[in-house]
Amino acid sequence: MAPRQVLQALTGLFAALFTAILSSTIVANALPAIISDLNGSQTDFAWVITAALLAGAVTTPIWGKLADLFDKKLLVQLSIVIFVGGSVLAGLSQNIPLLLTGRVIQGIAMGGLTAVGMAIIAAMVSPRERGRYSGYLGGVMAGATAAGPLLGGVIVDSPLGWRWTFFVVVPLAVIALILLQLTLKLVHHPRRVVIDWLGAVLLTLGVSTLLIWVSFVGKADTFGWTSLQSISMVGGSVLLLGLLVLVEFRAAEPVIPLKIITERTTALAIVASLAVGVAMFASMTYLGQYYQVARGFSATEAGLLTLPMIAGNLIGSIASGQLITRFGSWKRFLVGGAVLLVIGLGLAGTIDELTDLWFVGGYTFLFGLGLGMLMQNLVLAVQNTVSVKDVGSASASVAFFRTIGGAIGVAALGTVMGSQTAARITEGLRAAGLPSGSPGVAGGPLDALPAPVVDVIRAAFGESTAVIFLISAGISVLALVSVLFIKEKALRQTVDLQPTAADPQAAASAQEGPSGEPSATPAAGLQKTPAASGRHRATRVG
Repeated sequence: MAPRQVLQALTGLFAALFTAILSSTIVANALPAIISDLNGSQTDFAWVITAALLAGAVTTPIWGKLADLFDKKLLVQLSIVIFVGGSVLAGLSQNIPLLLTGRVIQGIAMGGLTAVGMAIIAAMVSPRERGRYSGYLGGVMAGATAAGPLLGGVIVDSPLGWRWTFFVVVPLAVIALILLQLTLKLVHHPRRVVIDWLGAVLLTLGVSTLLIWVSFVGKADTFGWTSLQSISMVGGSVLLLGLLVLVEFRAAEPVIPLKIITERTTALAIVASLAVGVAMFASMTYLGQYYQVARGFSATEAGLLTLPMIAGNLIGSIASGQLITRFGSWKRFLVGGAVLLVIGLGLAGTIDELTDLWFVGGYTFLFGLGLGMLMQNLVLAVQNTVSVKDVGSASASVAFFRTIGGAIGVAALGTVMGSQTAARITEGLRAAGLPSGSPGVAGGPLDALPAPVVDVIRAAFGESTAVIFLISAGISVLALVSVLFIKEKALRQTVDLQPTAADPQAAASAQEGPSGEPSATPAAGLQKTPAASGRHRATRVG
């Protein structure tokens, strides 16, 4: 397919992914209003983000495996329908538990859109050409990330209110569903379906338990680090994940393909993705809060002030994708992206409530540029090492660990943010000779409070946000170390791996294509002709 044909075929998919990413980022600047209206806490603030990330994380590998077994187009459409249901429920919620339920449903759908979307691109385009489309995909994601906070701020500041940050994505999802039906043409050849239900359950329970523990441990009104609850939850999570490894070794179609994720490139990309997830989701979650609470800007203004980070992400993603397709070299972009990420986050760790906005924008542009160069290219490096029949699972594994990193990061850093702000507010009030105690929930309206109290709160949130960025910078060093040790392998110019003469079984499989599909790149001298059975055989030409 020519590039124009590929882009036409991917129009609906890009629209669906744009809508899904928009639903995540549109909430960022609406969170202070949501938490204030529903009487939430700083923990609830983090969990509105974490709930969707957790649901997306634990279901991404499952969706990835389903993409290897079932019709990819149908799975994307199903994800959109689930997404619409979750969005409506979240918009109608009257309390935090119902809101979190809607966010979980949204997260399940986003896991499907992410995993199946990457699998569709990988099934249509060779790795050498995939850099261009990965860049386009990154551009779509960056565009949604840019539009989300801005649109969310406008909606919150308008008479519509925060509920429309959920309702507005519903018509967009319906449009994406129609475009998918009209533009995406995929031929599905059924293969034997063996679903690893036990692995899926163990994965969900093990990861969920760990994330819930991270979210609540160490808080004054919950339980301590060495308490019986902590020991039980951590021990239970370790046990469940250990059982998951044993099950995946024996499963016919494992949810987490251990043979793939233990390969050197994939393993190092996964470690890097964990760190990238922390940096990406933590920066998106707490940057909007910094602008609104520490700096006193409106939700709309906060959305505009996040644009430097989004611009960096957009430039890094599209430019690196185009250059990778042109030159075929990808490791230098991973290393450069990791360096920019560490530097940008480190500089952002120096901000407070008085830092010049030009400096804040410059710092966020730097780490946004690094994120753009890393995210999709880590997936590309992994896809280059696996067969098309496993590309869904492999791509989903990288996305899974990136989302897990983000979920753990947002939850853990939310705990840090809560304790840091509480301590700094108490200390500031005492230093100012004012009554101690919490003056209100995080991000709540400050207009009714005395000016000295407002100053203390702004200072506390400004300094605490810097701590969040410093921690993220330290974690991002792990991404830099990981990509330094990745061994660069030339991007293949075929959709699937080419078999060797010494492996006749692989040769037969490649000629037939994954799941009985015709191979996009038959071996030299062979031409495909349809067989009576509906499968394909190779016939010698000349």
